[in-house]
Amino acid sequence: MHTYDAILIGTGQAAYTLVSGLLALGQTVAVIEGDDRFGGTCANYGCTPTKALVASARAMWGAREAARWGVSVGEVTLDFAAVMARMNGIRGAEGLGHYLMEHTAVYHGFAQFEDANTVRIGSDVIRGQRIYIHVGTRPRRPTIAGAESVTILDNRSLLELTALPEHLIVLGGSYIGMEYAQIFRRFGSAVTVIEPSPTLMSREDADISQILRDLMEGEGVTILCGAVPQSVAPVVGGGVALTVDRGGEILTISGSHLVSAIGRLPNSDTLNLAAAGVIADARGFITVNEHLQTNIPHIYALGDVNGRGAFTHTSVNDGEIVLDNLKGGDRRVSDRIMTYSLFTDPPLARVGIGEREARQSGKRVLMGTRPMSKIGRAREKGETVGMVKLLVDADTDLFLGATVFGVGGDEVVNMITVCMTAGITAKQFRKTVLIHPTVAELIPWVLDDLQPLT
Repeated sequence: MHTYDAILIGTGQAAYTLVSGLLALGQTVAVIEGDDRFGGTCANYGCTPTKALVASARAMWGAREAARWGVSVGEVTLDFAAVMARMNGIRGAEGLGHYLMEHTAVYHGFAQFEDANTVRIGSDVIRGQRIYIHVGTRPRRPTIAGAESVTILDNRSLLELTALPEHLIVLGGSYIGMEYAQIFRRFGSAVTVIEPSPTLMSREDADISQILRDLMEGEGVTILCGAVPQSVAPVVGGGVALTVDRGGEILTISGSHLVSAIGRLPNSDTLNLAAAGVIADARGFITVNEHLQTNIPHIYALGDVNGRGAFTHTSVNDGEIVLDNLKGGDRRVSDRIMTYSLFTDPPLARVGIGEREARQSGKRVLMGTRPMSKIGRAREKGETVGMVKLLVDADTDLFLGATVFGVGGDEVVNMITVCMTAGITAKQFRKTVLIHPTVAELIPWVLDDLQPLT
């Protein structure tokens, strides 16, 4: 039986950060990966391939809409095979795989604990002084009647399509669902989004949600909010028929393909955690402390499986926190400020709290807003959908949050994230001179319009 200083189960986005740091400390490392690809969801089935598709969809949209910029083009057609080939050429984490194969002991297969220091991978049994769980999440499958009788795509299987769907029905009106809805609508598919909640992206402010809905419907996506799936059945000749209850009205939507984007489940149930004594919550997320330790101090959980963030950047940050503490530091999960983006086109980016949370906080809060249509750079680019919303603590003058929904929003919001991390006040930020003409330069001017939330 081989014994290592560290065992890493799963090779998600914290893998390189953690492994390179452990090797620099002189530790021996074993890595276990059950997928046929290194790098986890982001590199293979999430961020990288979907953003490649977003880029192709934007090119398609730009060609169709070229007349708005005074440009004439001929017939616009899609080469779906070429789009998917481009995506497949970009996705993956081959560099990570080569690095791990060269510098660590790699075991291919799914890991299960035998005790708190021992892990089995098929016929191999290894021991570790410390064990890092980084197994991520998987798509949640809908439990509606008839689901077993039809093919239901998810964020992974959707990437294996070889022909453009004629009519894509999307279950779920949140991040994954909305990105795919816009991508395939721009490619030319008919798209219907089914969302049980009254609004899209229900965690966002109502005005932001409405802008997103207007954007999607303006591009021809059919949105059915308040629609609860009841059953699904195959259609003779191919396709599916989905029945939904929309406020007592029973509707049947027929489509060529059905994709589920209703959330994700942690992969902790594959690990036999009980053998190690590791505790997970009722949803399966592994419970960790501020330093990412489980209730068994030498076993850590990083990334989506710990429920403390569901993004690549939070997974990487988890790896940084673990390494800092191994070196005697005291970085904590609660130190980071949550920030994220929906990568529709234009993107919706958030940091900190939104208006709804601000109203519930009990703090004296100032808010400033500006529509993208009032921002010169957005008008020049001909992309005026969206708005900026800034929230400031009236007593401390510190930023509480920001929403930037519009062209460049995924980049612009990072300025506010830096301000919040560094404790830069709104007045200090207002003095900053930024490049003209940019979208970002208008952010300080929004602060001139701060008004108390009533």
